[in-house]
Amino acid sequence: MPGPYSFNGMTTSPLDLPDFPGARHLGDLARGETAWRVYLETHPGEQPARGRIHFVSGTGAGTRSTGWIFVEPSDQDLLRRFQDFSAVELWKLLESLG
Repeated sequence: MPGPYSFNGMTTSPLDLPDFPGARHLGDLARGETAWRVYLETHPGEQPARGRIHFVSGTGAGTRSTGWIFVEPSDQDLLRRFQDFSAVELWKLLESLG
């Protein structure tokens, strides 16, 4: 099994995900030489707030996306819920999509 997991999160990088205009880059997930950019897609102002995660490969392996797995009262609650995920949990989620 590859080395330690890491999630360098909460960037302010303006990285766009053109196919998903409501997605914002929240950080990078890495394990060994493998890295994925992690995006959270929402529809601002929608109540309740819904969100899904997009993983974009740094090595050309494509994009993997969850369904709308987050439903929270507000956008802030949704972001807090996302922040509850550890790097290991994000990797397990990513692997379940592959």
